Amino acid sequence: MSTDTDTPVAQPDSFVFTDENRQLADTIIARYPEGRQASAVLPLLDLAQRQHDGWLPRVAMDHVADVLGMAPIRVYEVATFYTMFNLRPVGKHHVQVCTNLPCWLRGSDKVMHACKKTLGIEVGETTADGQFTLSEVECLGACVNAPMIQVNDDYYEDLDADSTAKVLTDLREGRQPKKGSQTGRTSSEPAGGLTSLMTVGGEDA
Repeated sequence: MSTDTDTPVAQPDSFVFTDENRQLADTIIARYPEGRQASAVLPLLDLAQRQHDGWLPRVAMDHVADVLGMAPIRVYEVATFYTMFNLRPVGKHHVQVCTNLPCWLRGSDKVMHACKKTLGIEVGETTADGQFTLSEVECLGACVNAPMIQVNDDYYEDLDADSTAKVLTDLREGRQPKKGSQTGRTSSEPAGGLTSLMTVGGEDA
């Protein structure tokens, strides 16, 4: 498992967008006014990261800089500022545990402990089989359904230790866990069910 985040990462020699991704990049760039193409740096970095197994080598950042006509250092500044960009390899399932205040008040410590116990790794490590990387992150914007984790693009909310372990076990065994709330509530409705706005035009909703 990987543990030392200061160890240099082997970098590929080259990176270019695939034909499909280059077409998508051009579509994204066209959304911005002439002279403002650099504003597309975030979505293009995301596109490059998705193409390169979930992380951004330096050559990918250089390619984005070339496509946008930016100085490479400006792209590095963006990529190193936002935690959504991974500058070293991550597992197939990147497990991001929110430990910001709302999640912490609702038990994110227990969620984190369940992740460590189920996966057998610590924060910043990747399992030996390359399936899971565990990260601690700040607010992921699902505070009303705290505590929660993000695995790749999917949110799993209203967690406790047992439901967290089940989500991770399902992923490890090739099953797709139920996304969203793990307690059955719809979106961000009150945990105990609706208490207001229960009628439409005087009739039951």
